[in-house]
Amino acid sequence: MRDLTPPSSGSIALPVIDVSALVADGPGRDDVAARIGAACRAHGFFYIRGHGVDEALVERLEDLSRRFFALDEAAKMRWRMALGGRAWRGYFPLADELTSGRPDWKEGLYLGTELSEEHPLVRARTPVHGQNLFPDIEGFRETVLAYIDAVTRLGHRLMEGIALSLGLPAMYFAERYTADPLILFRIFNYPTQSVPEGMDVHWGVGEHTDYGLLTILRQDDVGGLQVRTPDGWIEATPVPHSFVCNIGDMLDRMTGGLYKSTPHRVTRNTSGRDRLSFPLFFDPHFEARVQRIEGLAGADAQDDSAARWDRANVHAFNGKYGDYLLAKVSKVFPQLRDEVL
Repeated sequence: MRDLTPPSSGSIALPVIDVSALVADGPGRDDVAARIGAACRAHGFFYIRGHGVDEALVERLEDLSRRFFALDEAAKMRWRMALGGRAWRGYFPLADELTSGRPDWKEGLYLGTELSEEHPLVRARTPVHGQNLFPDIEGFRETVLAYIDAVTRLGHRLMEGIALSLGLPAMYFAERYTADPLILFRIFNYPTQSVPEGMDVHWGVGEHTDYGLLTILRQDDVGGLQVRTPDGWIEATPVPHSFVCNIGDMLDRMTGGLYKSTPHRVTRNTSGRDRLSFPLFFDPHFEARVQRIEGLAGADAQDDSAARWDRANVHAFNGKYGDYLLAKVSKVFPQLRDEVL
């Protein structure tokens, strides 16, 4: 087993890790876990290959997504997020989503685990839980649900690897936080078109960290994702048939800063081709109370709020993951927050 180095614009490159032994729960699992741990300490970002997700499924998802985004805006607005209610699902148009108060130059679909109206969390009117708004395109619903299921299974295996990398039992996170994880899935389109004059748009997505445990991202071959390192920003250059993984604020909180959530951003797309990305957020259960893992060597839980993009101290958070999540997403869509939550 070996790490591969993708092209990079600087002297630092993110590691590419073959996780097939971890996915298969076979010999070499501990070696994979050690490589993941090294990446989490060094960058908080890594690519994975040997993940077991069917490439034909990914290709179907990409094709159907391009068909959806090719519709005119009036057609896409038939599935707008305001119609998703408290489930926080559906379409948002260009520049509707904010990062640090500024509009991002992307459009997208918010999706997640499909729950019926009779599910206890839906009956309790728990935010970000419910039914998806699926575009009326043949095969779209089935493909999205199959993709969410496949990548969620991968997320469970990766969290086992992260647990082992910390010297914990493989099921540490599953037993405490992710037996029934909160799965949020996004389909983003970064158009190559110019930004209209007078709009305060600087990025495809501005600098941010992710909120939960682990993000598993499939990106197309256009590129644009950048990761902040101690030596500056580097390109997360697309690597064929791979996923890009990064840890979120809650894993930073749980590990006392040993594994830090790393800021990242997406440049405005000027490639001449629209860019697609598919991030799946593998997060703690909405009602899970996040606790620091005791006894981790090197976990000093320093207040790094002065250097963070949001000036927040994640180590000061004490409560349910859902509270943390809602406080964050409400800033992303403030008007929708006022209307729905």
